Amino acid sequence: MKLGLGLYRHMLTPKNLCFARQCGATHIVAHLVDYLGERLPGQSQAGWGVSGDKPLWTLEELLALRRSVEAEGLTLHALENFDPAHWYDVLLDGPKRDEQIAGLKTMVQRVGEAGISVIGYNFSIAGVWGWTQGPYARGGALSVGFDDSVPHTPIPNGQVWNMTYDPDAPSGTVGEVSTEQLWDRLERFLHELLPVAEAAGVRLALHPDDPPMPTLRGTARLVYQPQLYQRVLDLYPSRANALELCLGSLQEMQPEAVFGGDLHRVVDHYAAQDAIGYVHFRNVRGRVPNYFEVFVDEGDVDMLGVLQVLDERGFDGVLIPDHTPQLECGAPWHAGMAFALGYMRAGLQALGRSRT
Repeated sequence: MKLGLGLYRHMLTPKNLCFARQCGATHIVAHLVDYLGERLPGQSQAGWGVSGDKPLWTLEELLALRRSVEAEGLTLHALENFDPAHWYDVLLDGPKRDEQIAGLKTMVQRVGEAGISVIGYNFSIAGVWGWTQGPYARGGALSVGFDDSVPHTPIPNGQVWNMTYDPDAPSGTVGEVSTEQLWDRLERFLHELLPVAEAAGVRLALHPDDPPMPTLRGTARLVYQPQLYQRVLDLYPSRANALELCLGSLQEMQPEAVFGGDLHRVVDHYAAQDAIGYVHFRNVRGRVPNYFEVFVDEGDVDMLGVLQVLDERGFDGVLIPDHTPQLECGAPWHAGMAFALGYMRAGLQALGRSRT
């Protein structure tokens, strides 16, 4: 297994890449979406930022990103998330859907040409909603949680995944989206994109819903229970149809009949199918409708046990810390990530010694 670090667009700098290498990471998962950049007046949780009219990823910028990562002795493993501007009508089944599918195909081809292995994506209209911030982790460290009492206000026109793609959209909301409608949209997406991904040598890896609720803000969700990942894989059997296995999101889900809330069984089931594109390695306490993200060593999941399951199944992919509580110091994010990476690196080294 390989240790990685995820970096948001504004964090893809030589210093942060050097930080990753110093912490023992060998791989990078890069976000090209500027989630929290420009905001509209008065926006808070009701909108993360403006996606606007973004150009498609070019081969030149992808190669430049890869070279910048490699210059620090690292490997660019994956890109995480399409920009809402690139596929809002794919999610909404709107008038620009076919045009945007063509654009996604072009970007998948370019990602393959740039030698990048995976694209993680969230097939979700509502995205993340109901997060709260507070001293939820050990020692009162600042972290995030989910509070289902936050009103599930309808999604306004011109917005998907909490980002505004059309600031001038007419008043009103996107309306309700049923489970059948959303699964149909995903199936069409997979059948159109996966042949391109296969030819390009790229895996498309789906993130589970976070928060894992059956509906959110009037729209259905896809993978809000772990067995629903199998439905995704069965829609289009292919190695290119993969999972962005988020341990935190899976643990947050309510127990069901297939896996009974046992995350180790979930991991074993999908690792046995070689279905994992990469892993979000984070721990939580509690489940929906109320949970908190905590330090990797203090939540409800035996994370070292997860590593053992992955190792037994021969998983040789990338794990990244994903979110982590912030430590009380001059560099809260860096300190939190350094702690998580150190824990993960020690766990991987211990597994290596146990096999010798």
